[in-house]
Amino acid sequence: MQTFIENLPKAELHLHIEGTLEPELMLALAERNRITLPFRSVDEVQRAYQFTHLQSFLDIYYAGTRVLLHEQDFYDLTWAYLQRAQAQNVRHAEIFFDPQTHTARGVPFATVINGIHQALQDAREQFGLSTRLIMCFLRHLSAAAALETLQQALPFQDWLIGVGLDSSELGHPPEKFTEVFAKARAAGFLAVAHAGEEGPPAYIWQALQQLKVVRIDHGVRCEADGRLLATLRAEQVPLTVCPLSNVKLRVFETLADHNLKRLLDHGLCITVNSDDPAYFGGYITENFLAVQRALQLTQQDIYRLARHAFQAAFLPAAEKQRFLNELEQYVADAAPEDPE
Repeated sequence: MQTFIENLPKAELHLHIEGTLEPELMLALAERNRITLPFRSVDEVQRAYQFTHLQSFLDIYYAGTRVLLHEQDFYDLTWAYLQRAQAQNVRHAEIFFDPQTHTARGVPFATVINGIHQALQDAREQFGLSTRLIMCFLRHLSAAAALETLQQALPFQDWLIGVGLDSSELGHPPEKFTEVFAKARAAGFLAVAHAGEEGPPAYIWQALQQLKVVRIDHGVRCEADGRLLATLRAEQVPLTVCPLSNVKLRVFETLADHNLKRLLDHGLCITVNSDDPAYFGGYITENFLAVQRALQLTQQDIYRLARHAFQAAFLPAAEKQRFLNELEQYVADAAPEDPE
């Protein structure tokens, strides 16, 4: 099973590029940019990664982003993730970035996106790695700030596939951003949103009905609302679930408590992703391996999760089918178990 998962063709749909900032790179960029951090070693950084909830993580997450100042920094950050993704047989990655985290520090929007975009281009040329870029609004900031960020993004629209909503969920319902999401969709962006991680099922309803998102990021609290569960199943709304993140942030106490297998068996379009892997203990392969062991997932379960991710990807039909064909061939070659 480990070999099957390691070599499995994968798509990752829920990955924050700032959340891939490994301690070694954080310290190297701090030295390069003469930024003083409260950590002097990799061990000190890692010891700080003890979180009690989402906000305790975000406090350290935002502190770490202070080392990102120049195009080269954003390139190096993105390139490091793409190399790891390629090594883990990721064929397609849809990557979130948080421009407001950087523009609030005086880093121009263009600096952020230019560095990220160049790395994505290099990965396509060197690895054949397919990628899409999604700009997220920080929900703890105002809707007016989000609208300003959308305006900053318009000159770079060809480099972006969609908009998302992340950061502190509790107390910041999706409906707060109804207007900016309407403007983003009118401009041609696809829409996704974090909902139902720490927040209630009502936040998932708001994301679907008011923001009109086509994917829900996390969404694991949907189980508390039977009508919502039925809607997600009937409409096959993808949920981008992040198992190691959910445990690290105490959404579930242990992976054995996670509801991924129940949601999958209920017929929902569930995918596995790594969220902020530098902080949560693993990239996409580690997430697959950990959840497989904890929930005793079968090869058929793993296949379904991988298939869902390619089906839910923001790709043209022909490109999506090419990846699905590769996955089908891989699974057929890796029998004993036959897919549906």
